[in-house]
Amino acid sequence: MDLDALASTLADFAGARDWDQFHSPKNLAMALVVETGELLEYFQWLSEEQSFSLSQDDRNTVSEEVADILIYLVRLADKLDIDIPTAVERKLAINEKKYPADKVRGSADKYTKYEQDEKG
Repeated sequence: MDLDALASTLADFAGARDWDQFHSPKNLAMALVVETGELLEYFQWLSEEQSFSLSQDDRNTVSEEVADILIYLVRLADKLDIDIPTAVERKLAINEKKYPADKVRGSADKYTKYEQDEKG
């Protein structure tokens, strides 16, 4: 299912339940943060290695949290008339300039660190 079809399915789902009245951009953004927090719970006290080897039950639960996050994100984008693939393409172009591969390879520093290094 592509994102447009997903947005339509989610709008129909919310409409059938008369939930659209609750799906303001503010409420959807808040719900997105809540669901992201629920996802983080599963990783909070794990080591890096443990985070790659979840039990099947935990993977299933994490999968549901990821789905919840995507649902709220797609609903938010739909409410604000944001085309997600276009927004992603635009942001990747911005990030390409902020994080040139030849300068940042192997580093997790924020782009401001590279700007400071260039200024001397």
